[in-house]
Amino acid sequence: MAENETLTFTGVAADGTPLTAVYMAQTAADAALGLIFAGDELPRIVHWGRPLTDPKTLLAAYDALKPQRVSGALDETAWPSVLPTQAESWIGEPRVVLRRDGIELFPKFTVTDVQAGGVVTASLDAATADQYTDVTGHVRTTGPVRVPGVSVTARDEEQGLGIEWRLELLPGGLARQKAIVTNLFGGDQPALEVGKIELGFPVPEIAGEILTTTGHHLRERSPQRQPLTVGRFEKPQLAGRPDFDASLLLTAGVPGFGFEHGEAYAVHVGWSGNSVLSAERLPYTQGIIGGGELLLGGEATLAAQGESSYETPWLFGSFGDGLNEIAARFHAYVRSRHPRLFSKGRPVILNTWEAVYFQHDFDTLKALADKAAASGVERFVVDDGWFGSRRDDTSGLGDWQIAQEVWPDGPKSLKALADYVHGKGMQFGLWFEPEMVNPDSDVAREHPDWILAPTAGRLPMQGRSQQVLDLTNPEAFEYIFNTMDALVGELGIDYIKWDHNKLVTEAASRRSGRPAVHAQTLAVYEIFKGLKAGHPGLEIESCSSGGGRVDLGILEYADRIWASDCVDPVERADIQRYTSLLVPPAMMGEHVGASPAHSTQRATSQELRMAMAFFGHMGIEWNLLKEPEDALAKLAVWVAEFKKHRDWFAIDTCVHADANDPAVRLDGMVMPSRDAAIYRFTQLATGQTYPAAPVRLPGLDPDRTYRVSPLDPSLDLTGLANGQSTLGWWNEDGVVMTGEALDRYGIRPPSLHPQQAVLFKAVALG
Repeated sequence: MAENETLTFTGVAADGTPLTAVYMAQTAADAALGLIFAGDELPRIVHWGRPLTDPKTLLAAYDALKPQRVSGALDETAWPSVLPTQAESWIGEPRVVLRRDGIELFPKFTVTDVQAGGVVTASLDAATADQYTDVTGHVRTTGPVRVPGVSVTARDEEQGLGIEWRLELLPGGLARQKAIVTNLFGGDQPALEVGKIELGFPVPEIAGEILTTTGHHLRERSPQRQPLTVGRFEKPQLAGRPDFDASLLLTAGVPGFGFEHGEAYAVHVGWSGNSVLSAERLPYTQGIIGGGELLLGGEATLAAQGESSYETPWLFGSFGDGLNEIAARFHAYVRSRHPRLFSKGRPVILNTWEAVYFQHDFDTLKALADKAAASGVERFVVDDGWFGSRRDDTSGLGDWQIAQEVWPDGPKSLKALADYVHGKGMQFGLWFEPEMVNPDSDVAREHPDWILAPTAGRLPMQGRSQQVLDLTNPEAFEYIFNTMDALVGELGIDYIKWDHNKLVTEAASRRSGRPAVHAQTLAVYEIFKGLKAGHPGLEIESCSSGGGRVDLGILEYADRIWASDCVDPVERADIQRYTSLLVPPAMMGEHVGASPAHSTQRATSQELRMAMAFFGHMGIEWNLLKEPEDALAKLAVWVAEFKKHRDWFAIDTCVHADANDPAVRLDGMVMPSRDAAIYRFTQLATGQTYPAAPVRLPGLDPDRTYRVSPLDPSLDLTGLANGQSTLGWWNEDGVVMTGEALDRYGIRPPSLHPQQAVLFKAVALG
């Protein structure tokens, strides 16, 4: 078959049921999906994994997998379709919740049409160019792409329900599915309320362990594991955003699966509002992993036929032999949505927050810009404090007018700084928090009806002295968009740091009287889209008190995420590692901060802080005006070294090695051709093995020979290491080994003091 073709086969089951099989494959990505339609029932996913050698045999999956009837159950044993209901004997957590006049409906859907094929729409990069060429010479397109897929239309005529279900297999091997619900009744019938549509992928019986992440502010993406037992495990997020505790992925696999090996399957909900990820087993079924949007009552109410519909977010699914392969499929998709960004390396950034906080003045920021430029910085971002009465976090938020108190000539003063930054050869960025407002602000006093609130007389509990603006109110939306749009044009803003610092609770619109998280999320997307369409080349970062809004919904539009407000490199070791399961490092803000770290007061070496920021979108969160010249000189060396490799980092495969010792981490970036790789070895604490045991280098070609040697800034181990004899390969010549040996037996890293890291490279010979 063709590399990315959709095939259809028909036949008859042993019991006489007419069968249709749909087979989708992305051969280059080593991924395939198979569906079985039995009669006019909704389809079942019966294959998710590597391509089949004989796709026609997919028809046999019906007889091979259909469960027998058993005692004490219904006439048909549960075998979940893509939208299981009680009509097909599903008695687990309801996954299709529909009501009229508050009365639960029990649908039985009949398939009326099946169409093969899918189309991935153009990315936002299409606003500036149709294609870009990356460092390898590969041309990346921004236009629509045809992919293997299927679209299924089904109806319950008696209850007036319509469903369209779509499944697509994307070029990198990532699968995604969504559903669209419509009301088939006319206006003389009660409206249809959508309570929940939860989609899922079945996983093999051998997938007996779940990996998710938990966390809080300053400690996002902390891994946790538990068995996949009979029952339901779920991770709901009801803060109006994914939040710190969100599990970017829910992964089910063979017990003990790791980064390098172990059959595993993962799901992600591409949505920036309320959502849930779940894993569920009934005594009658294998596991299902999935999720969807969590709707509040009244958020998705469908009036008369044809007037409205509810469309779920995409549920994405990935599989692999280990988490590295699972992550690579997500990275391929994200890169495809931002080809311009990945056509070259990311510009080094300096953000002013931990340098000056709210203490803004022209002379200080001008001097900081001078230090930044001298250190190799290419993008200078002015953070919170430039507007209204915003001298601290208690007032002025929402008043997006340049502060006369700080900038005496208003726009002219801040424009002068922007012009100065541009004159130094750097881009200029500015911080906004468009969705939020301080009650102590002109906007809140003049437009109290613009604040999301459960009643006219009571506001939600505050956070950081903030409330949430109702962007579903057209007047509030227009004010925010027009103000930002004007400032981007007037100041020549190249980059927006978009923050979101309050949990969105009791989120009801005073204008509509309904909960508004769903519509608020769509409004945010519209502002992103509008600003980028009006200002080609503008980049926007998604920050939400750090890593509180990281998902494939926002990453359709955002060019970067801020992984955490904690830039302590010890904490960042795992924050960045587990964030990279979804996000390519080149889209993760990884900054060199001060020592001691502002968030933890932990003192660390400059080498560790720079090494931990090396693979991502490198930046600086540090008051360079207070640092000695030797520290600035060292910073400039590391920045220059990063620039040598960043074009490759943009498209490299991100890998992590497994280790028995919890004190060590081995992470790497491997060229797509596997011609070379750069690895980082980190000694977080004293180890179980002294000196550290050899570490495996994943991702290399086992049949090629590599020279492994230190990266130049890590060559000198003075002050970092405690080995009392020379490490034989830690020199400019290094050591020559095969890729197989490096992956199987590994290489001995330097014996480092706790909280230190070094970088080294592997370069293929010949």
